[in-house]
Amino acid sequence: MTHTSVFALVPGMIVVLLAGGAAPVRDRPLELTGDESPERAICIYCPQDASFAEALAAREVRRYIYLRTGHLLPIRPVTKLPDGEDAIVVARQDRPIHRAVFSGYRSVLPPLRAQAFYLTTIARAGRRVVVIAGGDDAGTLYGAYRFAEHLGVRFYLHGDVIPDDRIALKLPDLDEVGRPLFGLRGIQPFHDFPEGPDWWDLDDYKAIISQLPKLGMNFIGLHTYPEDRPAAEPTVWIGLARDIGADGRVNFSYPSIYYNTALPVGWGFAAKKTSDYVFGAGNLFASDAHSSQIMAGVAPRPDRAEHCNEVFNRAGAMLREAFRHAHALGVKTCVGTETPLVVPKRVAARLKKLGKDPKAPAVLQELYDGMFRRIAKAYPIDYYWFWTPEGWTWQGAKPEQIEATIKDIKTAYAAAKNCNAPFQLGTCGWVLGPPSNRALFDEVLPKDMFTSCISRQVGHAPIESGFARVSGRGKWAIPWLEDDPAMTSPQLWVGRMRTDAADALRYGCTGLMGIHWRTRILAPNVSALARAAWDQTGWGERARTAGPVGGKIATFPDRDFANTRDDTLYQTVRYDVNAYRLAVPNGVYFVMLRFCEPAYNEKGKRVFGVRLQGRRVIDKLDIFATVGQNRALDYPFVGVEVANGWLDIEFERHAELPCIAAIDIEGVGFVQKINCGGPAYKDYDPDPPVLSRYPPTDDFYLDWATHLFGAAAAADVAKVFAKMDCELPRPSDWVNGPGGLKPDSQSWETVGKAYAFVDELAALRPRVKGAGNRARFDYWLDSFRYLRASGRVRCTWARYNAAIKKVQAEKDPKAQRDLATQTALPIRKQLVQDVREVYRHLLATVNTTGTMGTVANWEQHILPGLLIKPGDELSKILGKPLPPDAQPDQRYDGPTRVIVSTVRSSVTAGESLTLKVIVLSQQPPSHAALYWRTVDDKGTGEFAKIPLTHVARGVYSVTFPPDGAKGMMLEYYVKVMTGDGKAVCFPATAPDLNQTVVVVP
Repeated sequence: MTHTSVFALVPGMIVVLLAGGAAPVRDRPLELTGDESPERAICIYCPQDASFAEALAAREVRRYIYLRTGHLLPIRPVTKLPDGEDAIVVARQDRPIHRAVFSGYRSVLPPLRAQAFYLTTIARAGRRVVVIAGGDDAGTLYGAYRFAEHLGVRFYLHGDVIPDDRIALKLPDLDEVGRPLFGLRGIQPFHDFPEGPDWWDLDDYKAIISQLPKLGMNFIGLHTYPEDRPAAEPTVWIGLARDIGADGRVNFSYPSIYYNTALPVGWGFAAKKTSDYVFGAGNLFASDAHSSQIMAGVAPRPDRAEHCNEVFNRAGAMLREAFRHAHALGVKTCVGTETPLVVPKRVAARLKKLGKDPKAPAVLQELYDGMFRRIAKAYPIDYYWFWTPEGWTWQGAKPEQIEATIKDIKTAYAAAKNCNAPFQLGTCGWVLGPPSNRALFDEVLPKDMFTSCISRQVGHAPIESGFARVSGRGKWAIPWLEDDPAMTSPQLWVGRMRTDAADALRYGCTGLMGIHWRTRILAPNVSALARAAWDQTGWGERARTAGPVGGKIATFPDRDFANTRDDTLYQTVRYDVNAYRLAVPNGVYFVMLRFCEPAYNEKGKRVFGVRLQGRRVIDKLDIFATVGQNRALDYPFVGVEVANGWLDIEFERHAELPCIAAIDIEGVGFVQKINCGGPAYKDYDPDPPVLSRYPPTDDFYLDWATHLFGAAAAADVAKVFAKMDCELPRPSDWVNGPGGLKPDSQSWETVGKAYAFVDELAALRPRVKGAGNRARFDYWLDSFRYLRASGRVRCTWARYNAAIKKVQAEKDPKAQRDLATQTALPIRKQLVQDVREVYRHLLATVNTTGTMGTVANWEQHILPGLLIKPGDELSKILGKPLPPDAQPDQRYDGPTRVIVSTVRSSVTAGESLTLKVIVLSQQPPSHAALYWRTVDDKGTGEFAKIPLTHVARGVYSVTFPPDGAKGMMLEYYVKVMTGDGKAVCFPATAPDLNQTVVVVP
């Protein structure tokens, strides 16, 4: 979170956070010394009858002070603040303790709305009190985490970042109010690929949900694919109320899956045993059919009735615990299905046996009734969304398709009212509404339903401008935190997140969420979106600039044009243009769009569509087919409404590149005319220059680099990241599925120039000091080296394909073998080594289930076409097996790594906590153990040691003792001894700075 802060210095006292050496851990209250003040203790106070959130907030403040300073502060539940002590008060605004703190003081606590918080420091009579107050429980939590940010802590979906250097803490002067810009802020993790929540277990959900309030977020929503798209998912069950038992358990269902490695599912993934993974990647997995616990024992796909039921019941139980955890943290939850409802085949057959028509509206209402009743019993949600047809993104929608969707939603709405569903309904999908009218749902659906959508063109299109025409209901914009075509590549999109957040605010959206699969590699994107949901000061006004988005200029001087007296206006065009964003006062306007076809002399060469304020106003325009070449074609539009200060003209590509000659906008008191691609002409302004679509990101990356990598190299590291933001090379693309590779016929000498930033970053590594800083830096350096290695593979692959094509053209078998040996085989060997280089860096970045999913993507999606099938073909040509150096082996040749892919930051008292530990090494470790201790008001004891239990391959497990979660905090680290006596730890800073887990009542 980022908020406006005022630091008021108190005379005679140092009130900034000072960096210092590592302070010793002391089992007594933190003692702070002012410039001229005696040493005294500081305590944390919370209400005697603290709520769950208040108790957690107090313990989190304590935890982060401990991690940053090495000191333990006691937490004292009170109803009144004792006299004479320095203190940190953590409580909701309505608590009596706040009145006591502010009594007789010149400042008063400002009234706070829900979710807002206030941080302030009161200093009088030699006493200092930091007040962390929330307008409600959620606001109190947000205030506690904002206080931690003042200590230098940063938060991301995959976990916390604690800077290496300890600080000598002095209570700072704070005067800050935090208020969110959107009522709902959060994430929409998307199922269907191994990189995403398909591989999350309960601990993963709890770990990630726990990070949401730290990021100032309060929403998590899940989409459910139906049967045959490519397979039904068990997030939402479809059936009749008669088939629901206790706790939402079902006794009739159908096959459903979350992705597992034994499954030849759609999206181009082949089935493969993880023990056959190459270059040591198999050591990451304990079984050949890797999956989440939902699919354990029933992979690749359940078929027997009891197994089908078990998958749904496991998913329901997991989501029940995950969503209860979310609600305790003030996080709203949402699930949903696609619309119109796809009735699973087994459900349809059962309905027919019962004498019911699966397509009848009354029967569909029965199904929705059963679905909603099951959800109410199975897991707590706040919202249910209906995902409209994905095809509405890429193509048109027939009136009957639109009507079927609206009818389905209204049927579900009736079912929800009939069964008193304890959640709100709304729409979502790949678009806000159908192509003919993106705001249609606002006109035809009840106002107590919300509307939402992800952005079109997998996030490369701006936030849907149709939101501006929706009113009187919740409206949630969902930018893409990453796109799935480039799933296997890093994607830095801070500038895009800022732009999307600013557009969402401008359109009056009440929710801002991000769709994603992975977590750690998206840390900058998630952080940027989270911050932009609270504060857009300094860049929000620059997130959108007036003028063309993209495009090139073409001129045709002295060309004569028919249908016009202004040849000059049509002699210049802007083509390959994505949009025009024009700053226009609110009002109603006449708009003229002027076109011509100056280049092509046959129909079908250039075909494009146009949207005006989100509405498609021109569909599949072929200028030549309409009027011919060199003839003006003008389209007038009346009654064009501007409600948010912007007129948006967007172009849809069908064939070749859109082009436009001029734009006229006329309204009461405002006229603007633009000579697209040309200079000023008569009363037409010159075409504005193409400006960056995104605001600057230097400030974000400077903060990012300082806290992740240390101050010494931060400024220069930030410059590299800012330069590459929204500009990273994209070696991966959609190839029958997400994140595939295609051969690149360009030479690596040419392609490699785009990766010069990798060496720029590597040159800064010697300036990064500290084990944690270095580990975080190496993660990103290896991520970019992996990106570069992927690009090189594409070039080598193209060379191999060219060589093998010549080999296959040779008809004489002996000559063919000789040519293959001389040309294709050496390139094949190089290709294998290039892929090994990819794996060397990819395996160095594995820290989460998402990166393990990237490994599976390479093994089961990319390698079959890149190495496996071509290798078999080459072996057949040679008439013998390929030599060892022309085949990928299973040897891991990297350094020993200790990986804890799921890092919980909190547990409830008495909860069992089990860690899955992966040891990636060339040889089995000689020793592997967990070292842990309880941290509470009595202090810290000695670390206890528990040996890790070997599960299989490189996977180990360890469970904390049953009484481990009885204190206020657990502290632990994992240490592995290699065969040569070297110690490798998780976290990298252990045992000086360890992992902590807060224990809450």
